[in-house]
Amino acid sequence: MVLSLVSLCAREVVSDHSSSPCWLRWVPRELYRALLEASFTSCRPLAVGELVQRWPERTLRVGGKRKHGQSSPNRLCIQALLLAVVRGLSDQRCALQVLDLCGLQGDEGGMGDPMGGWSLTVALCTMVVQARAGAQRAQRERKRFSALEREKDVKRERGQRKRGKDTSTDNKELEGNDRESTGSCGTLGEEELIRGVRRRMEAEKKRETTATGSGGGRKETEEKDVNSDVLVHVRADLFVNARSWERVRGALSTLGPLKLQCRYLRVEEISVSSIKTLLGLLPPQGFLGIDVRYSSLGVAGLAELLPLLSAFPALNSLRLHYCNLDFRRDQPGQEEALRNLSQGLTQLQELRRLSLTALRLPGQLRVLLSSLPQPLEILELPYLSLSPADLAYLSCSHHASTLQQLDLSENRLDENTLTSIRRLLFQASSSLQHLSLSGCGLTDSLLGTLLPSLGGCTALKSLALALNPLSIAGLMDLVRTAVRIPSLRQLLYPNPLEDYQPGLPDLPSSAQLLDWPLDEATDINITSSQLNRVLIDSRRSDLFLTCDLLNYDKDLVD
Repeated sequence: MVLSLVSLCAREVVSDHSSSPCWLRWVPRELYRALLEASFTSCRPLAVGELVQRWPERTLRVGGKRKHGQSSPNRLCIQALLLAVVRGLSDQRCALQVLDLCGLQGDEGGMGDPMGGWSLTVALCTMVVQARAGAQRAQRERKRFSALEREKDVKRERGQRKRGKDTSTDNKELEGNDRESTGSCGTLGEEELIRGVRRRMEAEKKRETTATGSGGGRKETEEKDVNSDVLVHVRADLFVNARSWERVRGALSTLGPLKLQCRYLRVEEISVSSIKTLLGLLPPQGFLGIDVRYSSLGVAGLAELLPLLSAFPALNSLRLHYCNLDFRRDQPGQEEALRNLSQGLTQLQELRRLSLTALRLPGQLRVLLSSLPQPLEILELPYLSLSPADLAYLSCSHHASTLQQLDLSENRLDENTLTSIRRLLFQASSSLQHLSLSGCGLTDSLLGTLLPSLGGCTALKSLALALNPLSIAGLMDLVRTAVRIPSLRQLLYPNPLEDYQPGLPDLPSSAQLLDWPLDEATDINITSSQLNRVLIDSRRSDLFLTCDLLNYDKDLVD
């Protein structure tokens, strides 16, 4: 990445914090963004705090999609940013009104000590509560100061009235014929002054009484004053589990100078009732998606949640991972719950992404997907035990021609389903950008039948075929097809069967391929060299080949 001259200068400026008092007062507002980015890159939390506390623009966006090789902001820098936002509430130089932190969170334990989703959510909730407490303290101080000022006014007016009477008595003979005009005017001015102070006191007392109702206390009045104005709207992606649920609920319920808003909500290991409570606290505008993981929703629980999701008009993403949805169990009420589920999906008018992981729904894909009013763009169905009927429906559905991402990992494919997969790839050939068929049991012969259809996907950017039982010959055929797809940028290929230690079954499963040790006597670099030779001969230096399943990231090509 080539840095601009402005970026290089900004890094040099923020490198020495002792000089910040010299340049901060003179720096133009157009350079604040470059200085803040340099502060994040160089890990200068003090500079981050000073810049954010006096941020000159109404909006500050930190996060979003990072460029290739760009790491997440350091944890200390994020904490400094949040503290500076609270301090900036009382700083007249700060013009901040919208703080957008969507996409800011990094991977816990990643390089550079980034702040993960859960830690960021807890820090944001703490910031909201601290801002409210600070506003309440400031409100009490203002009220105490106003009371002291009123008391001083009354004492001053009483002193003026007393001095006026004494002067009138001592100089009674000196006033002569002018006493009536002068005295009456002086008395009138004094009475008007007293009446003005009394009117102010009565108006404030009446306002407090109206706000608190009959017998209301001072605390309720202070809360109303604090809640009257939101100074900064904070947008973020929230990650909630059983440990942080109470804190997040409190922050979303808190009214004060900071208003917390959610773009994407991820919840783990919490009950249906708790999820419903959180959804009831979220503003309906701007909420785009929910990701539920490791929660025992069941079919009935999901049917309860879907009507609540329809209250969010912009919601376009629904992700359910390991949520105990199993239609294979013969339980009473399953058919009715499935109908309720289908009806709830019908109400999600803007849904474009549906992710279902390990939900055991064999034969039910038609019921779910046919309920959606709009075609999907992202469909992820790993570990779903899809049947041939499910894949046949998907290949002919109204979703097939609009799919941009498709994940069918860990669904067993064979001769009975290959025709449907080829039809599906043909329908999605002009739109499909990311495809994952990892762990699908694709042998050399099955993959050979599928390769012409893969080669016809003209928009494909990433292809994942890990944990399939392919030989080195099948792998070479795969790479030769991949280099003929001009748009392809990443290929995740499986280790060939020849690289494993002896003892594998003839048709090993993905779990066996994952756990079986590689043969130390075999040099895996030979396989890599053979595949890279195909790239060199085809002049495809822009295509990245990898067998590293754990570090594979399809989003890097976007």
